[in-house]
Amino acid sequence: MGTFSIWHWLIVLVVVVLVFGTKKLGNLGSDLGKAVKGFKEGVKPEEDATATAKLKSEEATGETIEGEIKEKSKG
Repeated sequence: MGTFSIWHWLIVLVVVVLVFGTKKLGNLGSDLGKAVKGFKEGVKPEEDATATAKLKSEEATGETIEGEIKEKSKG
């Protein structure tokens, strides 16, 4: 018994394509990709969420942040 050979996997692939069709499998792949992308956005580091919350609180209180923008030197 042991592991499956390449021929077993090819037969399984052909059966899956015959049952579901290529269009439905393509839609399933794109839906899965969108779900993974949404999950990654939801799990972003807390720093991003903290920075956004801080910015919103500063907008609400009317505080102004002063600073300088310095250009990076080339080379």
